[in-house]
Amino acid sequence: MSSSAHRDTGHDHAAAGPGPDRLWSVQDHLDDVLATVRPLDPIELNLLDAQGCMLVDDITVPLSLPPFDNSSMDGYAVRVTDVAGASEEFPAVLEVVGDVAAGQTDPIAVGPGQAARIMTGAPLPRGAEAVVPVEWTDGGSGAGPVAGMRARSLAPEGAEGHVQVYRPAEERAHVRAKGSDVRSGDRALAAGTVLGPPQIGLLAAIGRGTVRVRPRPRVVVLSTGSELVQPDEQLAPGQIYDSNSFALTAAARDAGAIAYRVGAVADDAETLRATIEDQLVRADLMVTTGGVSVGAYDVVKEALAHVGDEDEPGGGVDFRKLAMQPGKPQGFGSVGPDHTPLLALPGNPVSSYVSFELFVRPAIRTLMGLPDVHRPTVTASLAADKALTSPKGRRQFLRGSHAGGSVTPVGGSGSHLVAALAQANALIVVPEDTESVEPGTEVEVVLLG
Repeated sequence: MSSSAHRDTGHDHAAAGPGPDRLWSVQDHLDDVLATVRPLDPIELNLLDAQGCMLVDDITVPLSLPPFDNSSMDGYAVRVTDVAGASEEFPAVLEVVGDVAAGQTDPIAVGPGQAARIMTGAPLPRGAEAVVPVEWTDGGSGAGPVAGMRARSLAPEGAEGHVQVYRPAEERAHVRAKGSDVRSGDRALAAGTVLGPPQIGLLAAIGRGTVRVRPRPRVVVLSTGSELVQPDEQLAPGQIYDSNSFALTAAARDAGAIAYRVGAVADDAETLRATIEDQLVRADLMVTTGGVSVGAYDVVKEALAHVGDEDEPGGGVDFRKLAMQPGKPQGFGSVGPDHTPLLALPGNPVSSYVSFELFVRPAIRTLMGLPDVHRPTVTASLAADKALTSPKGRRQFLRGSHAGGSVTPVGGSGSHLVAALAQANALIVVPEDTESVEPGTEVEVVLLG
């Protein structure tokens, strides 16, 4: 595990106050995190494994889409002159020379007075200039307009004999032209594109089975506390269920990471250090929750603040006090031989979740190489029965329900109120220099959904 030597992040924090008593601003702590975290190196991934990842290179189309002229309807491929003036009273009667199905490699030719029964997606036969939908014909039955084609096994005669066409067709009617989607040499996707289902579909359509992307980071979430019990287990007096590791693992996945949850570690520094070392092999980012305050059993601080290893200079975890509520105690640094970033979050459920949104989520998005790493923010009118109060000198983040142009506080300011957090879709931001916010005031809102 790495040493606790100071890391050079390129920031001069001396002006804000020296030593461990410094009170960090939210922005300074976030800047320190994002200055240290670097995007992961690109790798080649199979298409489905690349979902949610960012493209590193432009993707050029190697072949046109569609790669050949094909039918957009089930019907008959015809020459325009052969159906000119056709009507139900005076239908054009054409010889059917065969079927053209999707995937057919050697399509037949259509000559004067002829038609070929054609299926959607099938290549347009040589000589044909348009497709008339089957609903414009008698389907080869001789019994007037039909609603659709019968299966070939039930009506093999449909591919031979004659068909009556009741309406004319313009040239290229119901024909998808070669290259009408994209042409060979076009740029299909630009570098920086995040791959969702439509983009993955396009890559598959142009024949790309793999693609070079910045991978989704692997995030290990670890909660601490001897009082924590896993869900579905029996609680003993003084115990609570471990909810933080579940919430933060889900949040990491929501941010785009591949996240692994580690069961709660008891309040023992050696056990915690050993657990972290074991997990480093599968971590691009470590997240702990709990044990970062000033109590006698704050195990994360005990385990990581004074780790000495002269073989790994430049690492270590700094434990800080931030001018925010909730989430005043925070830890950030790096551990292990690869200097894996570690963010140590408070243990109270609301504190840990707010801290995740403010600091961990942007770190994950930075590892992915994404240009926009933050949640969207808007302004909204405060809908409340009374003024909100906030401690001077702290940036407060209150849970809220945002709808339209207004936001309503949800629950109180207690950092343990996890039920209220489940009803919130936003964070109401109260600046450091504001001690009271009256109803109707325009406030900054961080959207969580």
